[in-house]
Amino acid sequence: MRALIFGMLLLASPAYAAELDLDPKIIQNSPVLQRWQKQVPNVTEEIKTDPSFRPRIRVGYSASELKVGIEDLRIDRTNFTTSATYQSSNWGADLHYYVRPLGSYLNVAPVVGYRHLNTEGQTIDGANIGIRALFVLSRGGGADISLTQSWVAPFSADETGLTTLSIGYALTHNLRISTEFQRQNSPIQKESRIGIGLEWMP
Repeated sequence: MRALIFGMLLLASPAYAAELDLDPKIIQNSPVLQRWQKQVPNVTEEIKTDPSFRPRIRVGYSASELKVGIEDLRIDRTNFTTSATYQSSNWGADLHYYVRPLGSYLNVAPVVGYRHLNTEGQTIDGANIGIRALFVLSRGGGADISLTQSWVAPFSADETGLTTLSIGYALTHNLRISTEFQRQNSPIQKESRIGIGLEWMP
């Protein structure tokens, strides 16, 4: 990998371009070569810091209900992202902080937020605290798997555990299909849900 990066840097430098007698049209038609001629970037650092995932707008169907939301919207250039989902029986918003560089293929993030649940005619709501693991199979939103374990209204009589497994796969550069499996453990009942949806990546 290092040898490949080093070779790309050499090819992009003006001196090596001249030695290789590159056609000026090739450089004119290549924004990458033009940028690298002005300043050779730190490719290794870019791979680490450029997010391996993209924000997504989601529309789907789960438990006989329409579900909409936004996932992993990055806050400025920090490691914080936010997500929000809505369906009539389960809605809320969360804040995540990824502890590893955002370009990592494996990452972990604490989850803090608020969630409202309707179960068997009863309402459970409160803080939502947990942890998320993200496995990136293909950078740039191509494919990934996330596993989230959180607790709604923790340390109370209504404490409810939510285990969510989400799998996403890109159909085009901007469109993905996603599948979600969720297990809900509440004092009232235990329930499993399966959902499917489409995700738009701006």
